[in-house]
Amino acid sequence: MKYVYPACFYPENDGCFSVVFPDFPLTTCGRNLTEAVYMAQEAAAGCIIGCTEDGKPLPQPSPPNSVVPEKPEGFVSLVYIDLDLFKTLFDEKPVKKTVSIPSWLNSAAEQKNINFSTVLKDALLKKLYAC
Repeated sequence: MKYVYPACFYPENDGCFSVVFPDFPLTTCGRNLTEAVYMAQEAAAGCIIGCTEDGKPLPQPSPPNSVVPEKPEGFVSLVYIDLDLFKTLFDEKPVKKTVSIPSWLNSAAEQKNINFSTVLKDALLKKLYAC
C-alpha cells in the first residue's frame, strides 16, 4: 500500500529540520532536509503500521493547500510512504538460511551452546555497519 500525507518542515538554527504531521500525533527531525524527508517517511510508516495492527482507522490526509505551517519559515511538503517497501526493509520475520562450516567448528560451537542464528545475525550487522 502507498500513502501520501502532508507534513510541515521547519528549518532549525543548526541546519536541522523538524517535521510535524497535521494528520498524525507525530513529530520527527533530521540533520538536513534529505534526512528529515527520510525520517518523515519512516515515522509515518511506523505510525500507519501501528494503526493498522491496532485496528484503528487511518486519518484521511489533509488537502495540502489547507495545511498552514505554524512558523513563517516552515513549508508544507507531501510525504510519500511506500508501506510495502518499508515492511521489506524492516521486517524482523526470520528467514531460513543454509550455511556450511567445518565439522570441527560446528562441534566446538555446539559444545559451548552457541546459538548459530544469533552469531550469524551479529556478524552480518557488524560487517554491514562497521566503520
